[in-house]
Amino acid sequence: MLALTPKILNPKPLTQQAFEPYGEVIDLRNAAKQFDINFGLATRYHDVAQLGFDSTEADAGKLGFSLLTTQATPLPLQVRVMEYHPLGCQLFYPMDETAFLVLVAPAAEELDVTKLELFITDGKQGVNYHAGTWHHYLLPLLKDNQSSANFIIVDRIGSDKNCIETKLNEGIVITINE
Repeated sequence: MLALTPKILNPKPLTQQAFEPYGEVIDLRNAAKQFDINFGLATRYHDVAQLGFDSTEADAGKLGFSLLTTQATPLPLQVRVMEYHPLGCQLFYPMDETAFLVLVAPAAEELDVTKLELFITDGKQGVNYHAGTWHHYLLPLLKDNQSSANFIIVDRIGSDKNCIETKLNEGIVITINE
């Protein structure tokens, strides 16, 4: 476990420019390619994320599409673990306009906690982490009338180890100043 000096993180708004080192912001309001389909009854937001993954000799892997139901993140939250996926990207997109926190650090074999950044989505944004980007597990912020939230996940599925975790000692706390 990494020893840490106490630090409190407050989120900043999620923008593509600020998030660029870690991945892509998925925001249909800013989709570069969109067009009507199905005789004008639907709009396709085309190619909104650069998805990809590496294969290994042991496992070719595949691109997976999953759904997740999760509970709210209790705040303040003591950060206890960070993870990264060396073999591919990982995308999260809220299905019910749930805002969530995004805790990240630059891609590296060892986590540098001095470079942690915390963002907050507006509920209409998702993220696609580049392979190797350190991140916390999903941190949804539920509305008063929600008991859980649903997310789309797109990532590499295979038998090779593609989730590396690092446990942290006490010292980093996530909170939101209202």
